[in-house]
Amino acid sequence: MHRIKANGADMPCLGMGTWTLEGRQCADLVAHAIDVGYRHIDTAASYGNEEAVGAGIRASGIARGEIFVTTKVWHTDLRAADFRRSAEDSLRRLGLDQVDLLLIHWPSRTVPLAETIGALNRAREDGLTRNIGASNFPVALLAEALELSAAPIAANQVEYHPRLDQRKVLEACRAAGAAMVSYCPLFRGGALFGEPAIAAAAQNHDKTPAQIVLRWHIQQDGVAAIPRSSSKERIAENIDIFDFTLTEPEMAAISALRTANSRICDFAFSPQWDQPAD
Repeated sequence: MHRIKANGADMPCLGMGTWTLEGRQCADLVAHAIDVGYRHIDTAASYGNEEAVGAGIRASGIARGEIFVTTKVWHTDLRAADFRRSAEDSLRRLGLDQVDLLLIHWPSRTVPLAETIGALNRAREDGLTRNIGASNFPVALLAEALELSAAPIAANQVEYHPRLDQRKVLEACRAAGAAMVSYCPLFRGGALFGEPAIAAAAQNHDKTPAQIVLRWHIQQDGVAAIPRSSSKERIAENIDIFDFTLTEPEMAAISALRTANSRICDFAFSPQWDQPAD
């Protein structure tokens, strides 16, 4: 599996997302994912599964140093003291001394970004995390975070899939040397997988539509993807994408689906999103 070098972070380009996974099932799936080759596991305080994720990592028997672990601080905990407590609680639940990447899960409309970035930097300085970053930051907020942060921003985790135009954010991440990590990378499957551009590529390479979409992600410079699945078979299938390469016309045809500009995760507390590049 190739890795992304991003402002000090050394990140596997494909990880396992754990949103909505809970308890014993979550622990078993994390251990299985590591067993079939995943070395990047993503969780968050708000997911309520950090204890299970930690249990799965330990059950895998793989050395801690080989696994890249990401967690996130929820948008209601972005005051400095709350941020510190959240990060420490995450480490306690995970059973880890530090994570590899600590993210601001969503920006706040009320807490000054300078305060939160300061707390994020202190978490890194004090060894709670090796690297720091953001999640759900549009271009303007990412630029502000980059200016405020003394330490480099290693990643911006955002919703990204063939039906969402994120070229502006991706260009901003590349310019800053940061990775862009795609959540919901497979959209909702279904109709997306039936798109002619994806179906044709699946037939050409003898791969599933999901494998084609994940390959499309990781073939883009500086892009990582963290698909989530509750199926052990699908988890194994999702990582089996390193034995083929999409052609430039195939990549372009899949990228052209972005005109739909369909977003899955949009909430009352969401920031003002960037407009499509076209």
